[in-house]
Amino acid sequence: MKLHNELKSLIIRHCVDRRTITAIPRVVLINAPTTTKPGPALYEPVFLLAVQGRKRLMVGDRVLEYGPGTCLMVSVDLPVTAQICEASAEAPYLAVGLRLDRAAIAAMLMEMPEPAGTGLAAIGVGPVTGALLEPMVRLIRLLDQPADIPMLAPLAERELLYRLLQGPQGPVLRQIALRDSHLSRISRAIDWIRRHYDKSCRVEELAEIAGMSPSSFHRHFKAATAMSPLRYQKQVRLQAARDLLLARSVSAGGAAFAVGYESPSQFSREYARQFGMPPARDAARLRGMPVGEAETDEAVVS
Repeated sequence: MKLHNELKSLIIRHCVDRRTITAIPRVVLINAPTTTKPGPALYEPVFLLAVQGRKRLMVGDRVLEYGPGTCLMVSVDLPVTAQICEASAEAPYLAVGLRLDRAAIAAMLMEMPEPAGTGLAAIGVGPVTGALLEPMVRLIRLLDQPADIPMLAPLAERELLYRLLQGPQGPVLRQIALRDSHLSRISRAIDWIRRHYDKSCRVEELAEIAGMSPSSFHRHFKAATAMSPLRYQKQVRLQAARDLLLARSVSAGGAAFAVGYESPSQFSREYARQFGMPPARDAARLRGMPVGEAETDEAVVS
């Protein structure tokens, strides 16, 4: 409880906005004083530790919720629907996130024995132990001593990654760093989709990129992301279109063509199904929100 309370105080002191990118590499702090409606987000590989309040994520057909005493692990770029479901001015939603460094994990694996068991799901919630909390607190304490960050932050991060590798989600964490693992192969296909979301693609082509048979690729992709490859691409397309509309740079029809839709009417239908209203109305609504209210995610990379 003492470490938990200290981490809470550190986040409140150093998170000057709803989301603060810190001087510690790959570390972000979240301090959200209000709940939010469900909203789309694109999470990159990240470890998130909740300290106060609760958050709910919808990934494909899965629903995950995490709060104090639990943590979230995301191991591939993943479109989700996110909602802060418990927060107030008196008790804001507080969390700390660490983007996962694949190279650092791979280097550590060379010094560690092979574990028993495997994992494929690209997102999961698990318990926070004292062994995890201690290095996280030491890492965030460095914000009070910024001159020590270059020397001491890598040590605390390495211990934190080691504890994660030794814990329940260790098998999944290992998978993202091993080049020939199923999850790494799926990640290569995901990277292609992220860079070419405006292009048509077939499962056979994605399977070839992943170095898998089409049937095996489709099965493993859905096991990892809780959605099919084509559904994944659609969600990435729609999020990219929403970003274009919010920037006021294009019309709804222009956004549709820019992200790969050939039919504006189909785009409008799928956009409304995903975001709850047609493109122009949704963009206008979001522009009228206070800064941060429309941004429900901690780890957006788009």
